[in-house]
Amino acid sequence: MQKEMLSKIAAILLIGFLAFAYQAIQSPPPRTCGSPGGPPITAPRIKLRDGRHLAYKEHGVPREVAKKKIVFLHGFGSSRDDAVIATNLPQGLLEELGAYIVSFDRPGYGESDPDPNRTVKSLALDVEELADKLGLGTKFYVMGFSMGGQAVWGCLKFIPHRLAGATLMTPVVNYWWHNLPSNMSTKAYYENQPIQDQWAVRVSHYFPWLTFWWFTQKWFPSSSVVQFNPAVFSNQDLSIFSKLQINRPHQIEPKN
Repeated sequence: MQKEMLSKIAAILLIGFLAFAYQAIQSPPPRTCGSPGGPPITAPRIKLRDGRHLAYKEHGVPREVAKKKIVFLHGFGSSRDDAVIATNLPQGLLEELGAYIVSFDRPGYGESDPDPNRTVKSLALDVEELADKLGLGTKFYVMGFSMGGQAVWGCLKFIPHRLAGATLMTPVVNYWWHNLPSNMSTKAYYENQPIQDQWAVRVSHYFPWLTFWWFTQKWFPSSSVVQFNPAVFSNQDLSIFSKLQINRPHQIEPKN
């Protein structure tokens, strides 16, 4: 009788633990801009084929007279507002080059609606539709900063016929890409990034369903980027940040 009672208690505790664990790994529902209780809409937006909206921001000369039209894809923890910071191009130079840049909040960022079914291909098609809605012509340039480089690769794969050119700015590396020399990827993985980032990338790669929990739990250091840890930057990076006077939490003096 006592053994049966202990088995029932253990089963109840196990079910409770599993329910708690399941709840912990689930991300909260998105707060869509413009919805009841959600953030307000302050940026211009376009409506996509599936009813979602993308918020965007324009830089440089008017697109109607631009000689070069560029779609800028921001990185992790960034938004459409970071295009000028990331490219560091003064308005005068943009006018001299006749360049137009449109940056947009990727799905789920800023004032763009989330896309629960997002894939590498769907993001490339978002870029194409944004360009068409803004009348950028049959060909345009794409520029990806950090994680925005992933979207550039998607554009190269799925809409190459629409691209006049593509640029990657400090793109994030896929350490498991089979075309990378193994000695190079191994060195970059273990020697060129902090241990906490090794674990963050490892969890995201092998256990993607644990990504939200890993990036929000407090037991272990999760990601240098999420925590704004300057360890991911070189002395040269930190020196440039101080000169640009970027108001970011990781703004500190260069390391000795």
